Amino acid sequence: MRSVQDHLAAVLAAVGPVAPLDVLLHDATGCVLAADVVAPVDVPAVPVAARDGYAVAAHDTLDGAGHVRDLPVVDDVHAGSPAGLRHVTGTAVRVASGGPLPIGADAVVPVEETDRGTARVALQRPAVPGQHLRPAGADVRAGEVVLTAGTRLGARQVALAAAMGRGRLPVHPTPRVVLLSVGDELIEPTAQARPGTVFEADGHALEAAVRDAGASAVRVGVVPDERAALREALEDQLVRADLVVLTGGLSELAHDTVKDVLAPLGTVRLDQVAMTPGLRHGFGTVGRGLGSHDDERGVPVFALQGHPVAAQVSFEVFVRPALRAMAGHPELFRPSVAAAATQGWASPPGLRQFVPASVLGSPEEGYRVTPLGDPAAPSTTALAQANALAVVGETDMAVRAGQVVHCLVLEG
Repeated sequence: MRSVQDHLAAVLAAVGPVAPLDVLLHDATGCVLAADVVAPVDVPAVPVAARDGYAVAAHDTLDGAGHVRDLPVVDDVHAGSPAGLRHVTGTAVRVASGGPLPIGADAVVPVEETDRGTARVALQRPAVPGQHLRPAGADVRAGEVVLTAGTRLGARQVALAAAMGRGRLPVHPTPRVVLLSVGDELIEPTAQARPGTVFEADGHALEAAVRDAGASAVRVGVVPDERAALREALEDQLVRADLVVLTGGLSELAHDTVKDVLAPLGTVRLDQVAMTPGLRHGFGTVGRGLGSHDDERGVPVFALQGHPVAAQVSFEVFVRPALRAMAGHPELFRPSVAAAATQGWASPPGLRQFVPASVLGSPEEGYRVTPLGDPAAPSTTALAQANALAVVGETDMAVRAGQVVHCLVLEG
């Protein structure tokens, strides 16, 4: 039996960031930056007004007797006006917010501190050098790294790149994940239930989980328990997949097909992993030309048990970190907290137990964890209500009330 650590290490060793691409800004949102972005110029390039008002030389705003002076208005400057206008001693220039200051002006008097004159302006108080202006390079200096590789790009980061004049950015594209659910008994939730049928939940759950992890999902749907059909579906999908997840078909029964189809392909191996739920797993890489052993071009393939709780727990433990690594994220794992158990429960020896749970509390007061449903047989209802997975080690046969338990936080 393989340990959880060993299986996770094998998964992370087999995956890496998707090859970088230069994409347009509107395609970069949600992706992870593949290289630093360096400012080519100072921003702003010249001193600019931070408020609508009048550009002045501060020493001109007082006369020899210490009284505030009225100043003639000799020009207007707007945002986008060319820089280079020279300040004339003893005058003022009307300037819009973002407009370049005349050379020699060192302050902006806001319009609300004046009589708003157009030919001559009366000031309420003297100006102070540097007031209400942004000097050259106030936002960014030329040569400064403004966005570091590994940054996930959102609205603020895209705005900064645009302000640097970058219309394209090098990013790790979001991985494309193909989801296949295997089983003759599976039907879509929209279909009419018949004796012996089961509504297909894994594909829908994992489609949402893939998107939550920052990847794009392609849900193929249900594939029957038939070797040729599964092999054909895999061959069709490998050409467009960065990663494939299959659910179902992993029992030891003769009618299950996943182990028979995957075992001869690439580096895929089927293992018992020391965890519950989700004891049986398949993982490896398969070449886009089905059966290739070329690891450089191999597509990671996960095979997860069909029980919806087992599939989702296995996704959290193994697939989600792999997707985060492929997308170039520096942080691969969910946050975790240590929480005191509010009640006890049994745990199978030799297996790492993942229990749907509710975690409440704060860093100041500490955290408390309560299992939901039956820890020995976790249900989809319990998992839907959970905000964490309580993780019990392989050597623990029971959790005692008050015992501190490591918890994987699923949501805030």
